Amino acid sequence: MGRRRAPTDDERELFESTLADAVPLKKAPRPKKKTPPKPAPAATVTPTEVRQQKPASALRRSVGIDGNTAERLRRGLLAPQARLDLHGLTERDAHRALVTFLRGARIRKLRLVLIVTGKGGPAAAQQMGDVPFDLGLDMRTRGVLRIMTPRWLQEPGLAELIADAREAHRRHGGQGALYVYLRKG
Repeated sequence: MGRRRAPTDDERELFESTLADAVPLKKAPRPKKKTPPKPAPAATVTPTEVRQQKPASALRRSVGIDGNTAERLRRGLLAPQARLDLHGLTERDAHRALVTFLRGARIRKLRLVLIVTGKGGPAAAQQMGDVPFDLGLDMRTRGVLRIMTPRWLQEPGLAELIADAREAHRRHGGQGALYVYLRKG
């Protein structure tokens, strides 16, 4: 292991001038640890069942928004304050990114964020051009993130942050994206 070189005076001055107007983030209170309930036996889900489950369009939770806000969301009149694109991520990485993003948005006091999952499905496979090379692997599923993201939003760690989650307006991604309206906090 080599030793770190000390920064030059010019480097230190540039660093300090760059960060002169930076404001430290507020620390979020840590939730109290609860003993998790005993998990139920895990049910295995086949790829066919995953395809048959309802995607984000089935997700409607209007707990904490008024009718005017809901209508403005439906018509795409509210612009998201931040956006998370999950394209190209594995299921595990996408879940981690979603949790981190939503907690960060809550700390930054954002209200409306956009989660882009992509549409998935057979149409996406044809657009990507890999259907001829599928080799008959009809069990392979597409659109996993589109199906899993609404589930993740209902998990105990995230559900408390969310006032509403719904499919985005066409101008913000339509079926391939979700509006997530965060609770005031």
